[in-house]
Amino acid sequence: MCLFAGLSTSAQAEYTCNIDFAYGIAVNNEQLRVMDKTRTVVQINNQNQLFVGGRWQTLNEQERQWLEEYASGLHYVVPKMIILATEGVDLAIDTIEHVYLGLVGSDHDSYERLNAAMKRVQNRVKDKFRHASNHYFIGPGSLESVDEFVDSEIEAQLEEAISTSVGGILSAISGINTGSGEVNQEKVAEITRQLNNVGEHLDVGDKATTLRKKAEWFCEKLKRLDVAEENLRASVPAFKPYNIITRHDKSEN
Repeated sequence: MCLFAGLSTSAQAEYTCNIDFAYGIAVNNEQLRVMDKTRTVVQINNQNQLFVGGRWQTLNEQERQWLEEYASGLHYVVPKMIILATEGVDLAIDTIEHVYLGLVGSDHDSYERLNAAMKRVQNRVKDKFRHASNHYFIGPGSLESVDEFVDSEIEAQLEEAISTSVGGILSAISGINTGSGEVNQEKVAEITRQLNNVGEHLDVGDKATTLRKKAEWFCEKLKRLDVAEENLRASVPAFKPYNIITRHDKSEN
């Protein structure tokens, strides 16, 4: 249990991301859709046409600029976020397992419970962050309620160490010391390769940039997109009800 607390505290003390999505976000080459369960409530075509509740919204020049910034940013971020979430959390869990095995060994009765809990977290993440062909989807909410964990104490500690919210994923990844011998370097290289293969290269420095820097960059990018979203909500009446990018420290309208 101290292991989880230590991992969580060290990661959160250095960097904590408080971003999440209140709705599902689906993107492909031409469209961005905001989903309320299975229903599309907002759709942006070609990064310049806004539909809310199926109705096309007439925008002025400033609103079109905000919309293009918002849509192009999400088109860029969402596919890479899915790679970071699914691959990065696997790496984080592998690192926890490596440290835990070194402390107690695989024969300790808590290891089986830990393993079941970690697999549950992996499944939750992969259910929320999905990819098929050129379609990418991030589900809404933090999905923090994990009622099928084998052990409630492990559940609480593991949720603290690795949250399944968008910000929680980024916080967990930013806490991985990629220079440590406990981290699978081949997986680090593979995540970096996949990120660079999805769209343009990530503009946060040279190829040696750590996963920590990538995670922090994504979080800050989402915060900037949140500003564009808030500008659109304030300016386009039909869009006002949809607070899509959420922050724990952002007052709700």
